[in-house]
Amino acid sequence: MPNHVNRFYAAVSVLAGHGHVKQRLVKAYEENLAFIEDEGLPIAVKQSFADLKHMMSRVDPVKREGRIRASIRKMSVDEADECAHKIIDLYRDLIRYSGNVHEPLPIGKRPVVPPVLTKSC
Repeated sequence: MPNHVNRFYAAVSVLAGHGHVKQRLVKAYEENLAFIEDEGLPIAVKQSFADLKHMMSRVDPVKREGRIRASIRKMSVDEADECAHKIIDLYRDLIRYSGNVHEPLPIGKRPVVPPVLTKSC
């Protein structure tokens, strides 16, 4: 599963980049998620991943476009945004199930700033 976490991390990184949401979604999915087999995924995320795969491949391609690009082209911006959020949610869930949960800093504790980095008055 660590490889799946890395692939979803890469996809989320693409989604957080520049460009139109549909362009980022094509790149994130085609380059990182399209070839993931759900057999290595935790049971709790298999259905969500299957739903995402269906959304990303539900349109028949035109000419040499490819099923993923055709599906994303036909999506509304809201549907593309929903797919992007689903990828982020799946990444969060994979981290949770992999045991790599990072604890947040306790409220009220601040990192110590060295005196050399503070502004003098």
